[in-house]
Amino acid sequence: MNKGLLIVISSPSGGGKGTILKELFKRHENLRMSVSATTRAPRPGEEHGVHYYFITKEEFQKNIDDGAMLEYASYVNNFYGTPKAPVEAWLNEGKDVILEIEVQGGRQIKTVAPDCVSLFILPPSLEVLEERLRGRGTETDEVVRKRLAQAEGEIKCLRDYDYTVINDTVEQAVADIEAIITAEKHRVSRDETIVERILNHA
Repeated sequence: MNKGLLIVISSPSGGGKGTILKELFKRHENLRMSVSATTRAPRPGEEHGVHYYFITKEEFQKNIDDGAMLEYASYVNNFYGTPKAPVEAWLNEGKDVILEIEVQGGRQIKTVAPDCVSLFILPPSLEVLEERLRGRGTETDEVVRKRLAQAEGEIKCLRDYDYTVINDTVEQAVADIEAIITAEKHRVSRDETIVERILNHA
């Protein structure tokens, strides 16, 4: 059994990665979504181990000290990060694991897991992104402007990623991600025993 793929997916707010991932998980039983840990309090409806692992700052710091986090960041006086153990367990079972994280976390993952596959989901244009953000009807003009400015900064980090996927339509974006995953699974470097297996069965 080959080890699973570790797949990093980032996108600006409003880039549509949530919708794309929902469709992707419907189609592929072998995919797993990593659950992040956080020190913030649960919000109404959030469940421990489903939406986040809710832990104390002391527990989080111990995980950092023990090298038990794949990546982490501090935001508004709380820690957020990816626990290493469940991700490694799934990968060793041959499951493909998706990390839906920001560019800062993506850089950290590339450092500790250089064989990961990183994808950046882009809107067709900033104009389309603005339309999508305003179409939510849940954010003020000031928040939309801040999200657009942040998106521009994140898009400038694009060269840190292996692949780009343009989210013009969900169907095409999902098909592109599926093609990338299939291609990566056929990399010779990911299966060092293939020559031996083929020759032994000749």
